[in-house]
Amino acid sequence: MLLLLSSIVVLAACSPKESSDVSVTEVVIAEGTERVVTRVVLQTVPVTVTPNSEAPAPRYEPVVLDISFVGDQLDIDPQKSADADGIDVIENIFVSLTNFNHQSNTIEPELALSWDVSEDGRIWTFKLREDVHWVRPVGSVPKDDGFWDVESVRPVVAADVVNAVQRACRRETAAPDAFVLYLIQGCKELHETVDAQASDVRAVGARALDEFTLQFTLTKPGSQFLTITTMPLFHPVPTELIEESGDTWQEAASLITSGPFFLVPGSIQAKKPELQRNPLWPISRRGNVDIVRIGMYSEGLYAYQLWQAKELDISPMPDLSPTDLTDIIESSPEKAMFVPEQTVFYLAFNFDSGIFREPEVRRALSAAVDRQRFVEEIYGEWALPMRHLTPPGVLAAPPADEIGKGYDPDFARQQMADSGFRSCRLMPSFTLLVSTSDLSLQQAELIRQMWVDELGCSEDQIIIEQVQFGTLLANTRQDANRQRPSMWELGWASYYPDSHNWVGDLLHCSESENRQDRPCSEVDQLILQAAREPDLAQRQSLYRQIENLFFGVEGIAPLIPLYAAGDYILVQTWVSFVPALFGGEQYETYTVQADLKRLEQSR
Repeated sequence: MLLLLSSIVVLAACSPKESSDVSVTEVVIAEGTERVVTRVVLQTVPVTVTPNSEAPAPRYEPVVLDISFVGDQLDIDPQKSADADGIDVIENIFVSLTNFNHQSNTIEPELALSWDVSEDGRIWTFKLREDVHWVRPVGSVPKDDGFWDVESVRPVVAADVVNAVQRACRRETAAPDAFVLYLIQGCKELHETVDAQASDVRAVGARALDEFTLQFTLTKPGSQFLTITTMPLFHPVPTELIEESGDTWQEAASLITSGPFFLVPGSIQAKKPELQRNPLWPISRRGNVDIVRIGMYSEGLYAYQLWQAKELDISPMPDLSPTDLTDIIESSPEKAMFVPEQTVFYLAFNFDSGIFREPEVRRALSAAVDRQRFVEEIYGEWALPMRHLTPPGVLAAPPADEIGKGYDPDFARQQMADSGFRSCRLMPSFTLLVSTSDLSLQQAELIRQMWVDELGCSEDQIIIEQVQFGTLLANTRQDANRQRPSMWELGWASYYPDSHNWVGDLLHCSESENRQDRPCSEVDQLILQAAREPDLAQRQSLYRQIENLFFGVEGIAPLIPLYAAGDYILVQTWVSFVPALFGGEQYETYTVQADLKRLEQSR
């Protein structure tokens, strides 16, 4: 094809566009026929854009976590508070010596950079960070972006931790868990002294070797001490502010704090606590929350209604009937989060009773209890079945479904057959002592029926007796003599999230109450070995052995673990976090998908 081209180019009118249209007319001869064709070609024209230097930078939208507390008071004193909501705030506004990682169930540095232990396990030395500061908000109002400026008052130093521990050990402080610190030399003596002198305070085994080196001397080796250092008792407090304001220091307008968040001035007094991220906090955050807004309501139902309206990210379950609560859980299973508590309920054996001296009998009764059925019939979905002692959320605890024999009716019958009684019907009658609540009676009757169904016991062999809780405690002491029942119902709530607080403080033959009056054996040596072992992996291995020696196929079975109590919370789909099963919530680990939250709230 012969192409003869004559072009008439017409440029579009000049304008500050990135491109111009060009019209091109072509005369085309194809197969002897002349044709005129006009087409439009897009031609790119370079354009220089002058930026507007006065254009404002995009405004940063803070990531906000909206939550609620039920009640109208907050106690944020680390050494005094027994208020769960107050402890949540304490965890976020005061630095901890060490931090309990709820995702990995491990202890990690916080104020303490590192630590070492003497060969005898009694002297712990901590090197502290030098970049954690006491801070206070500046000015009377926040900046235009809603954030407050803060200023550094001074670094947090070793003496601040020493003062906190000495304060917790003082009798007049009335720290609710002060006895946990009796592991520290001199603390028990100070706590039991009515008119303590300065020398009594100095005798506490907590020393500031220099500004950023801290040392503790213990009464005995105890690897659990590292877990104890995560507790609010070890959170430094502003000593100068306490000396100036006394018991009202929490209300001071110039409150200074040291954690990943600080309190907005006046927000607690206005019953609308607000936390803002501390811009001087030197430790990397695992979450993205800038502001925590806390609504304080007299009723959980109102908080639930706000959660339904998408005005709260997290809400406690309201106080409704079991049927209504079940309906809420089933209607929004992806939003209902079960949080087990660190309380385990169990039935204990009296080793002095001639009926329960044989481990085969104890193992038979334990294996005949269907814990899953027990939980479903008594609690619905509001409890976690337990076949060993230590619950989730505890350092070195084995998973709930791995250790312990659990429900096995064939094994139960075989164990009973191997015992001296040969059959449950040949056992003498015995008393099961429980509290006066209707729930305790319901539980005991269900378990008794399981023993009847699985082991062929007769109902009249098992005498359920209800007494006041104080009487139950008194009659199950080792020195209660003839008042001691053959079995009883009790629960154990931990004081610090470490396996030693369970198998050691509850079950050791000589270093616990040992209400069962169990004689010492090899398992007790392992408990002491685990308490002296600094390596976490080794401790985990030891505690698995200990739980297996207590509750495994050939276990001693000093008691029958039943369930860990728990509760549900409601969580919007745009929030992700690992709940704190012990201690305060750590809001700096929370992640809020802010764009999704805004989108859902706009619908």
